[in-house]
Amino acid sequence: MRGPEHNRILADLITRVGILVAQYKIYHSPRCSKSRQTLSLLEDAGIQPEIILYLEHAPSPVEMGNVLGKLGISARDLLRTSEPEYKELSLGNLGLSEDQLIAAMCDNPKLIERPIVVRGKNAVIGRPPENVLALFE
Repeated sequence: MRGPEHNRILADLITRVGILVAQYKIYHSPRCSKSRQTLSLLEDAGIQPEIILYLEHAPSPVEMGNVLGKLGISARDLLRTSEPEYKELSLGNLGLSEDQLIAAMCDNPKLIERPIVVRGKNAVIGRPPENVLALFE
């Protein structure tokens, strides 16, 4: 099939693929095996997400709050409790507010559970990496 109809279908496909690719972000740590596996799973599905190296470029408190909203969890649920900073900053203190926990994660991005994949209004933590499949639906 050639002609205007073919061109319209091709343009529509390119637009849809472009929108699909643009919708994905991964908060990625190349040194983390789960993060690498999650990125590989996305790439195997033909998705080239925006890669955010969050350990080098920590999210702002507003961005972190948006991500938490898309995940549907609290800041405490996203904390990596095994990191030394968790204990050093007394983040186990249940009296700390959501804003205080978000600030601690932004100041110490190692505390953020990884990887996080965002698509539009939804996000998942890639632990296990297959969690990202829920975003494909």
